[in-house]
Order: sequence, then structure tokens, then C-alpha cells
Amino acid sequence: MEIHRDPAKEVERAEPEATVGARKERAWRLAVGLAIPILFVVYLTGIGDNPPGYYVDESGLSYNAYLVSQTGAGEFGDRFPIYFQLYTGGFTQYSNPTQIYILAAVYKLFGPGILISRVTAATCVFLACVLLGLLASRMTGNRIIGVLVGSSALALPWLFEVGRLVLETFFYPLAVVLFLLACHRVYRKTNWHWTDIFAIAACLALLTYSYTIGRLFGPLMALGLVLLINNRKGLISVAATWALYGVSLVPLAVYMIRNLDLTARFRLLSYIKPESSFGEILVTFIGRYLEDINPKTMLFVGDVNPRHHIQDALGSIFICTFVLALIGLIIVAAKRRHDRWWRFLAYGLAASVVPGALTVDAFHTLRMIPFPIFLLLFTIPPVDWLICGSASRLGQTSGLVDETNKHATDGSPAPIFNNWRLILAGFAALLFFVEAGYFHLQYYEHGPGRGYVFDAAYRAVYDQAVAQPDRPIYLEDGYWGPMYIHSLWYATLEGRATSEFVHLGYGERPPSGSVVISSEKDCGLCQVVSQEEIFMLYLAY
Repeated sequence: MEIHRDPAKEVERAEPEATVGARKERAWRLAVGLAIPILFVVYLTGIGDNPPGYYVDESGLSYNAYLVSQTGAGEFGDRFPIYFQLYTGGFTQYSNPTQIYILAAVYKLFGPGILISRVTAATCVFLACVLLGLLASRMTGNRIIGVLVGSSALALPWLFEVGRLVLETFFYPLAVVLFLLACHRVYRKTNWHWTDIFAIAACLALLTYSYTIGRLFGPLMALGLVLLINNRKGLISVAATWALYGVSLVPLAVYMIRNLDLTARFRLLSYIKPESSFGEILVTFIGRYLEDINPKTMLFVGDVNPRHHIQDALGSIFICTFVLALIGLIIVAAKRRHDRWWRFLAYGLAASVVPGALTVDAFHTLRMIPFPIFLLLFTIPPVDWLICGSASRLGQTSGLVDETNKHATDGSPAPIFNNWRLILAGFAALLFFVEAGYFHLQYYEHGPGRGYVFDAAYRAVYDQAVAQPDRPIYLEDGYWGPMYIHSLWYATLEGRATSEFVHLGYGERPPSGSVVISSEKDCGLCQVVSQEEIFMLYLAY
């Protein structure tokens, strides 16, 4: 007997399903729209006084950013320079432009300030973590995994602490994530669109110009694009990206030719010397590389510089995160080593250690700042298994199909694994919350006590100096560094004319009877008015 279907009734039955899907989508967007601002407010908790004070390099970046916001020129007069000279004499170094121009834009809108500077730095890292979660969700097709990866990034000590520092590193995590998003967009394409090529080249330029390590890390990641090639058209696309990126490097090349001191800081920090043989350099590099990826240091010590990491708060990476990433590396090596995207991520993970390994400082977290981003992405395979019971969803977008569990095509596990997955997932979650809770308790309890590494005592000496009737106030650099920049920055915050201060040349003596703020060990013939830690206020004889 023929069954007649009423089209109107079919539509009526279909509409509720579409409506339910639309409601779920709206509910998801509403939840995300509410959660992100709340998380951001929580993320900024305590940022007004933790870290305390303002480190000399923070003052240097901020003062130059303020000058750019007013005149377009930095402290030494060049308008909209590619690199900014900081300090003078033996303390001279060159700052990368990205962070200074970001701060300049913020100061133009809101005025200069320490709090707004720290909020700007935290915002950049916060956005990097949120976008990392977006990348994870695109890789897996699973929003929950994206939320977990993004949340892990927000809590991770390595990234969290960088987001509290107004140094050249605060924008770098965002630049790395933007680059990975642009690369993930094209890796399955047979022919890259010109907008894709431009986006990747622009991100490579950001990687190069946003931090000193980028002059090596940027070209390394450009070279790594060959791992994404899958046909002749892909080769042409990568070649076009290289060409466009090469154009962006012309200003850097010209500047280096005209300013040989641009690489002076690297020569000072690196073990690579003219008299070193290739064999000596290679042996030292391998040793330094292994030091930087030492699990004991990562998990239980962290960066020994208290400005970069709270001491006695375990390491810069959570044990839970590290173990999951290690399992992820094993999964990828065993099952997806031929997948172009995962090979590219593995290459990026290895390359992210190279710039830091070329310097003498072991496990310098700022010079390894791309590392935790790549590491977090390798937590995806085990997290996907814990949630879905297979890698099927990951396989739909990134090629990580579990060949041993093909029957789980709907992402559900075989029943025998249900309890084990729940136990393992619960243990991983518990370990993560314990570690994250311990770190953040330590950070908020002991963080404000780090004034000695953030030059907090300088403000007291400065306040006493400006309370003196005599002008100008002389600024003397000495053993402890180019601290004169603090006075110029604090004067800017007060609306005080910087002409009230005179920066002495190295070794130059102030006039007799003058008021001097000094970072020297002693003042010779003088009357010390005040001594605050390494800073001194004195009257010259």
C-alpha cells in the first residue's frame, strides 16, 4: 500500500529540530559572551600592585611609547623608527617596535600610566590564550576541547606571568597564535588564496619585529612552511609567502647595516664568539638546548629570575600539562607522524627552544616564550581521547584518526573504556586544579614582595628628590644600570617637565651643591640624603 506523506507535516517535524539547533547555538554564544568578560576581570585581579614597582626596561618602553604618542619620535629623536634606542653609553640597547607602538596607541587614548600599561600587557596575553582555545576547537571540531585548552593557557604560570610584565614579550604569544591560526587555515588547501599568503607573511613579520628572538624564530618558522606543502601549487604558495616576507625584512636589513650595535646585546649574551670553533659552538648549543627542555627545571623550578617567575611555586609548566603534552607527542609520533599539520607543530615546538639555547642563560622563559603555546597544542590528542573516547573528531579536521578504534565513528568510546576514561579525566582535572590553585595562591601572596627586582624603591628616592627646592636634579647612571629613565617616566606621569632633570654622561661629575639621584655603589665626595636599596639621593660636594 502506498504511503502518502504530507509535506506540510514534514516541515512541521523538521522545524523543531532546526529551532533546537539554533537555540543551542545562541545559548553557546551567550555563554561565551558572558564568560570571556568575567574571565578577563578575574585575570586582571591584583594587577595594580602585583608586580610591585616598575622595572627599568618597563620604564624605558613606556617613556618612549609616551613620546611617540605625542611627537611620533622616541627619546633620541628619530620619528617612527623601526627600532628604538634605549639608554646611553655602555647601557645602550635597542627595543623592538611592536610593543612601543601598541603602548603609544593606548596612551593616546587613555593617557600614560603604570596600571594601563600592565592591563595592556595582560590583555594581549589573555587574547592569545582565548585564540589558542579557538585554534584547538578548529583542530578538533570540539568546542569543549577549545575551552579546556584556552583555560589551561590562562592558568599556566609561564604565560600568566609574562602577561604581568610590560616588556617586549607581552605581545609575542598573540603573534605566535595568530601565525598558527593563519597556517591552520591553509594547510588542507591545494591552492592558497592571496589573502592567506598575505596573512601568513604579515604574521611572520610580527614574529620577527616583536621580540629579539624573532630575528631567528621568524625565519625558522618561515622555513617550516615547507612542511605544509602537499602539491606543486602549495610550493608556489609558500614561495610567494617567502617573497612577501622577504620584502618585510628589507627595513631590518637596512637598519642592521646602518646600526651595527643592533646585535650588540646578542653578542654580549651569547657564547658564540669570533674565536669559538664550530665544534665548540655545537657542543655548547646541544648542552644548552637540553638544559632548556629539562623537565625537572620546567616542572619544579621554573625561571630562577624572580621577575619572570615566583620562586617556590613549582615550575613554569604544570605537571598535568606536561604529561598530557608528552602523551600527545607519543600519539602523534606513533600514528600521525606523516600528517603535515602535526609535523609542522612538532617542528615549531623544537624551533621555539633554539633562540634561548644560543644564549648563556639556562631556561630563560622570556626567550622561550613560543614554547608553551606549541606544548599546549600537544595536549589535544589525549584530552580528545578522554572526552570522546577516540580521536575521530580530531581526525575530521587535523587527520589524527585512531586506526585501532575505527568503530567509534560517532566519537563515543567502547563501553569497556568508559570507567577508565572517567577516572583518568577526573585525576587529570584534580591535578590541574591543585597545581593551578597552588601557583596562584603563591603568586598573589608573595608576588607583591618582589619590589627589589622591579625597582620599587626608586620611587621613594625620586619623591624625596623632587621635594628639594634645587633644580635641576641630576641623574647619574652607575653600577646598577641606567636608572635615569625612571625619573623621566615618573615625571611624565606627574605632568612634570622633564627639563627639571639633567642626565649625566657616564663618568661625568655633577656640579658642587647639586641634588643627584644615583644608581652607583657610592658617591665619593658627597652627602648622602637617602639610601633606598640600590638607589641613592645625595648632595654633591
